[in-house]
Amino acid sequence: MNKIFTIALGVALLAPLAACNSDRTAATCDDAIECIMTRSSVRSYTQQAIPDTVITNVLKAAMAAPTAANKQPWAFVVLNNREALDSLSAHVPQWKMLAEAQAAIVVCGDMARCLDGDGHDFWIQDASAATENLLLAAHAMGLGAVWCGVYPIAERVSAVSEAVGLPDDIVPLCVVAMGYPSGPAEVKDKWDPAKIHYNRW
Repeated sequence: MNKIFTIALGVALLAPLAACNSDRTAATCDDAIECIMTRSSVRSYTQQAIPDTVITNVLKAAMAAPTAANKQPWAFVVLNNREALDSLSAHVPQWKMLAEAQAAIVVCGDMARCLDGDGHDFWIQDASAATENLLLAAHAMGLGAVWCGVYPIAERVSAVSEAVGLPDDIVPLCVVAMGYPSGPAEVKDKWDPAKIHYNRW
């Protein structure tokens, strides 16, 4: 999977899907689609440490996501030691996978960078796009990861904010737990033509 990440990172991980043309090889497009189709939620990990370079690369992929008016209203808190991971797990006991995770990334919205007016909540879409890029990059680099929802559940927002010391203008959208998978992951086929409509509902 490492070659997938190398190919895709420079132009944002999802870009090959929109640009499978004469400028890109069919293999590049196939690799990108394979990465998307084979990603799954992984909740059990080995004790193998995640190199800092891998963490940096998944964050680069996250920040390559689309963003309304290029506001980039995202911020990230990386938890990469046992004490920090266990502290977060203690605040949100439902996330048992954190006991095995070798890292976690708290994906946040920076309210100071949001659009004004009706577009304010576009930060949710922007941070969600960043999270999906992060998940795909993690998968491409051989990691397993799972999206743990935080916002808009007030209790979780409060717990995560307290656990990682977030200032008032930073809102946690989700936590992505990561590690090298302890075994093969189940890939779900979610394709359903019945959910597709053309031109009108």
